[in-house]
Amino acid sequence: MPREPSEGGGGAVDALEITRSVRRADLKAVAEVRRALRDLMRHRCRADAAEVAELLVTELVTNALVHTDQGAEVSASLASARLRVEVRDYAARRPRPYVPSADDGTHGRGLVLVQALADAWGVDPLALGSGKVVWFELEGTCDAGPA
Repeated sequence: MPREPSEGGGGAVDALEITRSVRRADLKAVAEVRRALRDLMRHRCRADAAEVAELLVTELVTNALVHTDQGAEVSASLASARLRVEVRDYAARRPRPYVPSADDGTHGRGLVLVQALADAWGVDPLALGSGKVVWFELEGTCDAGPA
C-alpha cells in the first residue's frame, strides 16, 4: 500500500510514496512493482498515465535485474501533478538507449521507450561507483489535490 500523505508545516499534503526491494533475478517481482505503482496512482491519475508509468517502471526494473548481478530498489513519489520513479541498482555501468535492429527481436527498446514517453528521465551515479539511479518523471498527469 502507498504510504499515506502527511501534513507539512503549512498544511500542504506531502508526496504519496512507495518503495520496494527486488531480489536479484526475481523477474516475477516486476508485476508486484507494477501493481504497487498502479495503486499509488489509482485515485489521482488518469488511466492512460498509469499505463505509461507501469510500462516505464517495467522497463527500468527489468533492465536492472537482467543487466546487473544484484537486486534493485524501486521508489515512486507522487507530489502535486508529478510522478517520479527511481530504480537504484548496484552496477556503475550507465545504460545507453539505442535503436535496435530488426534482428534484435524485442530486446533493447526499454530506454528508447523511456526516452520517448517520459517528460524527463536520467541516470544519476552513486558515490564511489556503488551503483546508479535511473529515473523518470511524468508531469501534469495527476491531480494536485489529496487522494
